[in-house]
Amino acid sequence: MSFKQISPEELNQNPFVAIGSEWMLIAAEKGGKTNAMTASWGGVGIMWGKPSAFVFIRQTRYTKEFVDAGDHFTLNFFGGNFKKELGYFGRVSGRDEDKIAKTGMNVSTVENVPVFDDATTVLVCRKMFTQKLDEAGFIDRKVLEQNYEIGSSDSMHSIYIAEIEKILVKE
Repeated sequence: MSFKQISPEELNQNPFVAIGSEWMLIAAEKGGKTNAMTASWGGVGIMWGKPSAFVFIRQTRYTKEFVDAGDHFTLNFFGGNFKKELGYFGRVSGRDEDKIAKTGMNVSTVENVPVFDDATTVLVCRKMFTQKLDEAGFIDRKVLEQNYEIGSSDSMHSIYIAEIEKILVKE
């Protein structure tokens, strides 16, 4: 694993492509174990004067337990590579099997947070805020109807807003 740290201003990744098309892995550690999930919803910017990322995790996802257990998580980007593996991370639960071992991907630890060795960019994030989405908050009801089971609180996501403490890029 060979990464160098850069400042937020040096990051030249298009978030619409990196998140929406290429996807990312949200990874966290709990009790000495790492779990990760594929995500294609989220963003980056400035929140409360800090470089920040926001991601959404459904209530039923095993990775949510890991993100909730600690103060930090990572967003791992692969530059469009490993789509097959990322697809697998999105389909299979870590409750059922070791997805990391099954895909042959390798994870290291940087300051007690998991970092995927094959990632091209990693955002090390410290949680600042989380809240479960509420049906009543949806102004555009079509978005609610297209993405959630109405009346099922388990189908709703929680939003996490996190300060980006480090940006690591592959050397």
